Amino acid sequence: MADSYPLDSPSPYPAREIARAWQRERPGTPTDSIEIVTPLWRLAKLFADDRRRLLTDLGIDPATLDLLSVLRRAGTPYELSTRELSRRTLVTAGAISQRVARAEESGLVTRRTAGDGTRAVVVTLTPTGHDLIERTVDQVLTREAELVDSLSPSGREQLAVQLQDLLDDVGRRTKNLSPDV
Repeated sequence: MADSYPLDSPSPYPAREIARAWQRERPGTPTDSIEIVTPLWRLAKLFADDRRRLLTDLGIDPATLDLLSVLRRAGTPYELSTRELSRRTLVTAGAISQRVARAEESGLVTRRTAGDGTRAVVVTLTPTGHDLIERTVDQVLTREAELVDSLSPSGREQLAVQLQDLLDDVGRRTKNLSPDV
């Protein structure tokens, strides 16, 4: 197997070299995952840092983007219960409550009781919130498309399938059964 990173690699985290060092220092220790997990962690950090910079320029934080995106993807009338928001964003009910409160103060969402005799709370995207997510999502997704455009369309499709398969399997193995990761 050819080296994924040449010796003069610009990567500050040459996974193959890390694996070789562990093999040398601890023969028999399984190192096969290093060349997969290390680049995934590094990519996740690079994507997150780049997104954070873009969102700062756009005047929106990642938590608010997450909240507004989930509501927008829900379709008309762009509303979900706080329980469903928590499930889809993979954050606690307390974190959703804080996100909703901040977004409500900014006029991006409204909240009301479900009106069905339960204590459920329904959060709805306001026109201001809708305008913000419409402006923001195009810029975020365009930037992320630029970051992966070195992959061919078939390479992107293949990688997407493999990553989803790995995510599903790791989710099952770690008991994280959330379908909307």
